[in-house]
Amino acid sequence: MQAGHVTKQSRQASFSWVENSGSAPLCHSAPARAESAFVSMAMTVGGPGFGSENIFEYFLKNKQIKSEDGAEIIWYHAANHKSQMKEALKSGAHMIEADILLSCDESEHGQPIMAHPPEINSDNTLQEWLSEVLKTNKGIKLDFKSLAAVKPSMILLENVKIHLNRPVWINADILPGPKGKNNELDAKKFLDTVTSFFPDVTLSLGWTTGWYPNQVNEGYSWTMVKDMEYICNKLSQPVTFPVRAALVRQSYHQLLWLVEQSNRYSLTIWTGKDDKYPIEDLLYIRKHFGKKQIFYDILEPQNQEFKQAIGIETEK
Repeated sequence: MQAGHVTKQSRQASFSWVENSGSAPLCHSAPARAESAFVSMAMTVGGPGFGSENIFEYFLKNKQIKSEDGAEIIWYHAANHKSQMKEALKSGAHMIEADILLSCDESEHGQPIMAHPPEINSDNTLQEWLSEVLKTNKGIKLDFKSLAAVKPSMILLENVKIHLNRPVWINADILPGPKGKNNELDAKKFLDTVTSFFPDVTLSLGWTTGWYPNQVNEGYSWTMVKDMEYICNKLSQPVTFPVRAALVRQSYHQLLWLVEQSNRYSLTIWTGKDDKYPIEDLLYIRKHFGKKQIFYDILEPQNQEFKQAIGIETEK
């Protein structure tokens, strides 16, 4: 999943697919202080590449994993509030995932904050979050829940890009998926903004989804995966597709086709907190995909059961 080289001209290129209607941002204000944030840490660095560190090369180099196997990568999910962030940084997780909104609180001057809807407030801003996480060797995954938060967040990241010598993944749901009720972010606006700042960063591009017990939950359809491929074949950087664990088995053929379209593509399997699915579904997918092609950001107890089934030790 090496990042491809992107020229300065291509950073400004617009995408040609039809825009999604997307959702109205939770807040419309821009951060008054984002431009000057992290001035003490910022440096002018020429050329692309910051935030594009290959995830396997990075953790192998640091002797934190033994092989190029996505199942070896440990995730900490929703490290949003300061207490969660501190716990994540003390943990053995390789990658720290957190969610970003734009604050509606005037006391925060419209800064990006770390929160997952329905929460709209947080004790942690992105500026504070980065100042702590970048003191460690953890990788970063930032999940955007608001289009309005993207540009001010990219400005903050650009101001600390010399410290982004680690895997950095930028995530958003950009298409409607199975039983998805939440509004997706506008694909064109999201990608244009992110790639104008970081043309090599790994993109994590997903679908809005739902899962309901005691119902038939259909998987990702051919239309859904082909719409995603239509968007992503115009990109040049690595792309991982976050897919819901409870939907992967019934979507096997569609997801296999999608990943086979480019060696830049991978899957990241995630879990809803109330989702129910057999571990056999994960084992089936692992058997039929390459080990480098799938990452597993799944909750307990399924995570430990899965790791034990494939012979990978977990933290006690």
